[in-house]
Amino acid sequence: MLVTVLLSTLTLPLALTGASVALPDVQTDLGVGLTSAQWVVNAYNACFAAFLVCAGTIADAVGRTRVFVFGVGLFLVSGLLCLFAPGIEVLVALRALGGVGAAAAVAGGGSMLALAFEGPARARAFGLLGTVLGAGTAFGPAVAGLLVESVGWRFAFAGPAMIAVPVLLLAVRIPVMPGDGRAVDRWGGVLFTAALLLLIGGLVEGPARGVGVLVGLLSLAGLCAVAFVLVERRRAEPLVDLDLLTDRRFVAYALAAATFMSVLVPLLVYLPSYLISVVALGPGEAGSWLLFLTVPTLVLPTVGAELAARLPHTAVVVGALALTGAGVLGLTTLGPDASLGSVALPFLLVGAGVGLTGGMIDALGLGTVEPDRMGAAAGVFNATRLSLETVSIAVVGALLAILTGGRLAGAAFTEALHLVALTLAALVAGVAVAVVALTRGSGVRAPLER
Repeated sequence: MLVTVLLSTLTLPLALTGASVALPDVQTDLGVGLTSAQWVVNAYNACFAAFLVCAGTIADAVGRTRVFVFGVGLFLVSGLLCLFAPGIEVLVALRALGGVGAAAAVAGGGSMLALAFEGPARARAFGLLGTVLGAGTAFGPAVAGLLVESVGWRFAFAGPAMIAVPVLLLAVRIPVMPGDGRAVDRWGGVLFTAALLLLIGGLVEGPARGVGVLVGLLSLAGLCAVAFVLVERRRAEPLVDLDLLTDRRFVAYALAAATFMSVLVPLLVYLPSYLISVVALGPGEAGSWLLFLTVPTLVLPTVGAELAARLPHTAVVVGALALTGAGVLGLTTLGPDASLGSVALPFLLVGAGVGLTGGMIDALGLGTVEPDRMGAAAGVFNATRLSLETVSIAVVGALLAILTGGRLAGAAFTEALHLVALTLAALVAGVAVAVVALTRGSGVRAPLER
């Protein structure tokens, strides 16, 4: 089971970073602007985040294994069909389906691991999960760059999908983990999904279509969010257990996990375009430079788990946030004459901060809840991370679109990137303060030890 879940997890960062490296060629080949091209990334991530909570609850209700296999299969089919997408509309639709499949695979797989392992074994399992995520993140840009240069941008989407084939073959050996038959909160799922998609739609389309569209979509997103909370409070078996959000440690770890990815993923999405368009690197070389940003996410999760076993958890998490913030500030020196030597240290610092908490922070968060709520908790934890990550990508994209006039090139791109770096650094600093406040006085070293 562990090998199967870990192998499926590898596809997530590959699918995302592949899209980021392919974006310049997608724009050129399909003849689309920046706003349309952004949906290639945002459709996948938005649907991933929006359906993750639903998938976690459905996994609890109808069976973890069944949801896992369905998600892997959908991810496989949608990725392979990207080879034949005739235009941007079909490509975006397929990417959205891939996000739904990835959400089901992650929710089902995560809840299977949480139920199959306990105590230190669970911490090791999630540590390995972080290592695999790091591997996909570390080598995704380089692999995607080579695929784009050698066989074309479409294989940046189809390549990760092919990993799903051996996953499905291995999945037939996984013991069935049935659900408990609980009812699924359909209205909650519809409202949560609508709120997130309307929010992303406003952030992406607003800069191009005007203030009216921006305000209208954001207002609708706010109304759906309010309706979602009201519906959930009246449900006997809600889609989201809002009581989880009263646990200060759970909220602190979920917020920190979301922040790490809200910094790393936008950089992975837009730095390739900068390195290709402004620094004049090829896709393969740009991907190799990004290894300095991503390799630490592969090699450091086990180090982070060991630190968390010996040091106060808050110190480890806040220290990792400090590394990430310092690295982001270093990106304000990036210019068109950038060399590998000038970007190596900032890239390494950001990657180190993210890598030290890979997997470990999931174990901290999920360890605060009871076993029978693991599926819902995993869904809330991951949906928080993916939702804020997706919003961050959309916000960064909107800033770049406004500041560069929709053209990611030249001095305007450099100045916009510096402003983005300052914004992300401020976010990291604020979250570090929040984590300290939320975990103050907890006085516990479990869940990694229990």
